[in-house]
Amino acid sequence: MGVRPLGDRVLVERIDEEEQKSAGGIIIPDTAKEKPQTGTVIAVGPGKVADDGKRIAMEVKQGQKVLFGKYSGTDIKIDGKEMLIMHENDILGIVE
Repeated sequence: MGVRPLGDRVLVERIDEEEQKSAGGIIIPDTAKEKPQTGTVIAVGPGKVADDGKRIAMEVKQGQKVLFGKYSGTDIKIDGKEMLIMHENDILGIVE
């Protein structure tokens, strides 16, 4: 099943971080781990339409690694994979 984001929305797949440990070396269980705040852009919408009717191009592109806020976007499941769909302005930066 393919998903094509509309407007200025972006489909992002989270990048799993390595097993988390505390500063004292204690391994944190899966239930207490925070979700990663980095991901790979899977699909990008066509862009937002301005008040004058012109379309504003998206700054992010498919395949880029991005950094987003902790509570950004909406969690969805596509073909058994957990992904996020969010507005482009929820993305904080592009990881280079």
